[in-house]
Amino acid sequence: MKLFITGGMGFIGSNFVRYILLKYDDYSIVNIDKLGYGSNPDNLKDVSKNPNYRFLQGDISKITKIDDVDIVVNFAAETHVDRSISNPRIFFDNNTTGVLNLLELCRKEDVRFLQVSTDEVYGSSDGKEFDEEDSLNPSSPYAASKAAAEMLINAYHKTYGLRSHISRCTNNYGPYQSPEKFIPKIIISASLGRPIPIYGSGTQTRDWIHVRDHCITLDNIMHSGKHGEIYNIGSGIQVENGDLAKQILAIMGKPCSLVKHVQDRPAHDKRYRLDTSKVQHLGWKPITAFNEGLKETVTWYLEHGSWWSRLIDDKILSPAPWKENW
Repeated sequence: MKLFITGGMGFIGSNFVRYILLKYDDYSIVNIDKLGYGSNPDNLKDVSKNPNYRFLQGDISKITKIDDVDIVVNFAAETHVDRSISNPRIFFDNNTTGVLNLLELCRKEDVRFLQVSTDEVYGSSDGKEFDEEDSLNPSSPYAASKAAAEMLINAYHKTYGLRSHISRCTNNYGPYQSPEKFIPKIIISASLGRPIPIYGSGTQTRDWIHVRDHCITLDNIMHSGKHGEIYNIGSGIQVENGDLAKQILAIMGKPCSLVKHVQDRPAHDKRYRLDTSKVQHLGWKPITAFNEGLKETVTWYLEHGSWWSRLIDDKILSPAPWKENW
């Protein structure tokens, strides 16, 4: 199988590239990435010389052709909610217009398309588990841009018969995640003895899945998913943000006094919760125990200071990054 992976230098994309190359000796990958702020060539240094792998620098909203491939797997996106509050236009340029360009290329060349979306398109849950038929109610510009992309994909499937799949995953954690994201930011800040900012009361609840389990699920969808279908992905592990910060500090042997509650960001979703029974019918279930995965992740960041030290600054570790001018 020939894969055209977009955004493969990012967190989830790079983990997926590595997973596919390790699992399938006869699969080839073309990875296109514009190398924006969320991308890092060091993420795939270890596979750069693999004969089944090729990297191209490019922007998904501007490319004019795709190679002879079987499927496009789209990870390329601006993903940080705080940045979307400060600068929403770039999110729609990349996450919506960029997807439209990819869809046109796939339509013309009859290539299958897998969109890696997010549970944030549902908006905040009042305790109900969202299933794939629930209405979308995004709260942030980021989530709205991803929801708009999904509407385009659905329209292309209905109008042109485009062979497409959409996945909506919960919060990921694991190696190679940007330092501006919640778990890496806590680990890095604590290791530097800096305050750990927690928005509002810290009772916002998220479902956490290890990126490795996410990659396994995407593999299942790619091979067994039905065209035109949407699949929720999640572990069912619900943790409040404040409690998660304390768990990480306990693993690191750091005091909880490092936690600093700061002004909450606008329209901050209280909780995400998904019904994942549909994707489980494909034969998938999460295999990484959260406590073990979290310890593994903490260890990875503590042992890879050379990877993240060049990526951090005061803005990245800011107590209220949504106020920053990105």
